[in-house]
Amino acid sequence: MTVTVARHAGYCFGVRDAVTIALDAATQYDGVYMLGDVVHNEEVVRKLDDVGAQVVKNLDDVQDRPILFRAHGTPVEIWEEAKRRNLRIIDATCPLVTQIHHEVEELESEGRQIIIIGDHGHDEVVGIASHVKAPIVVSKPDEVDGLRKMRKVGVVSQSTQTIENVQAILARLLMKGLDIRFINTICFPTKQNQSEVKDLAVANEVVIIVGSFTSANTKRLAQIAQSLNPRSYQVASHTDLRREWFDGVETVGVTAGASTPDHLIEGVVAALQGMEER
Repeated sequence: MTVTVARHAGYCFGVRDAVTIALDAATQYDGVYMLGDVVHNEEVVRKLDDVGAQVVKNLDDVQDRPILFRAHGTPVEIWEEAKRRNLRIIDATCPLVTQIHHEVEELESEGRQIIIIGDHGHDEVVGIASHVKAPIVVSKPDEVDGLRKMRKVGVVSQSTQTIENVQAILARLLMKGLDIRFINTICFPTKQNQSEVKDLAVANEVVIIVGSFTSANTKRLAQIAQSLNPRSYQVASHTDLRREWFDGVETVGVTAGASTPDHLIEGVVAALQGMEER
């Protein structure tokens, strides 16, 4: 059985940097608080907790150590409250997410109604929305139908959205807005991963997508793969693999979400290779 791993599978640079920042802060300050999970992967969060990077739900839980703001971005009001309390803030926000904050503020400065294409309630989307007044969040094309007509519209997207979903929503928005300005804020690592998973799905009999089921970008990779190859499966680790998926299979493609650490991918590959040896 031939196993092909996508070139850019796993951690993107923003996630890798955020995890490194959390590890370094825990060492430097003999512990650090994280406002929510620094990335969407339970194993990563557990390992960070083991070295003193503790998840808290709100600023009231922060005591004598710094507070780390995670890769997905943190709402403006929480930043302001942390500063009022004179907390030591460590910023692990992905720079590509920070760029979306700048873009959406610019669009609003032009007098545009802001529309964010993204998952309702997702940490990144909540953070983006906090930078403007009265934004509209749209997660799928049919949500556009209920919107009123608008003269000036500014559109950005959550960084991990699929290109196809963004295109479909934009097509319907053309019927709602007279002057629409769209800034493509799907991040480059997401574009790479989505392109690679399409190639894997076509070229292999089975595709395995490794990553947490709490990770939006991992679930989207799985959805893309499944749309092209019904024998595509998402797993959190090698323990989720089922032997019957691979009966008579000669080619398997493997990729992973942007919050999946290397050792989980390596574990899946080793398990697949072990199946061939038995």
